[in-house]
Amino acid sequence: MPTKNLKTLSVIIPAYKEAKTIRRDLNNIERTLKGGLSGNFHYEIICIVDGEVDDTCREAKKVSSPSVKIYSYKINRGKGYAVRFGMKKAKGELISFLDAGRDIKPAGIMMLLAHMEWYGADVIVGSKRHPVSKLNYPWFRQILSIGYQVGIRILFNLNLRDTQSGIKIYKRKVIKKILPKLKVDRFAMDIEMLALARHYGFKRIYEAPIEVNFNKASKIQYLPITNPNSPVRMAWDTLIVFWELKVLGKYN
Repeated sequence: MPTKNLKTLSVIIPAYKEAKTIRRDLNNIERTLKGGLSGNFHYEIICIVDGEVDDTCREAKKVSSPSVKIYSYKINRGKGYAVRFGMKKAKGELISFLDAGRDIKPAGIMMLLAHMEWYGADVIVGSKRHPVSKLNYPWFRQILSIGYQVGIRILFNLNLRDTQSGIKIYKRKVIKKILPKLKVDRFAMDIEMLALARHYGFKRIYEAPIEVNFNKASKIQYLPITNPNSPVRMAWDTLIVFWELKVLGKYN
């Protein structure tokens, strides 16, 4: 149990169809946190199985650690829904999320924590386009990312080079303010969270470097718009967030 003078870091791991790797990934994340966090931090790992469609939940529950908590629900709802579900369970003063799978090295969490302290930040975003990030990342995805971020800067006035990486840390006060308003279930959830944080006055949003090794088995598909995981659909959902936030004022 954490003592009163320890901060708690909650790390949310959304997982979908990760039966083959989830146990290894959770153990790896815990080893990284246990070995990398300073003595000022306690941690909890909250794995949200986004739909009981295979053995992911069963495999995740084989991880024998009191710091790892597993939650699941029957139907796949999307990464945004899973992250919100986990945030409602989180007890930490700092709340992070990290994609399941091995694309992003979990040691990046320590780098993000360091940047949060250096900048006195409200939010720290792991950025593939940070000058010292280490990438093994296909050129076509880099092009998509650059084009998307240009649009984000124009629409939301967010001075960030990468909003879509699957690792971020928020202060609890930010999550407490924006969580009741969040509604995007799929991959545009990142920009919804960041845009709302800025909209509600949390402007200390900064980037930190990460290490990414692209997984060729990635579930991202590029067409059509009806596929909820496609960048085309993500762009469409992003425009909906802009319209409802900036034009209709539905998030007010």
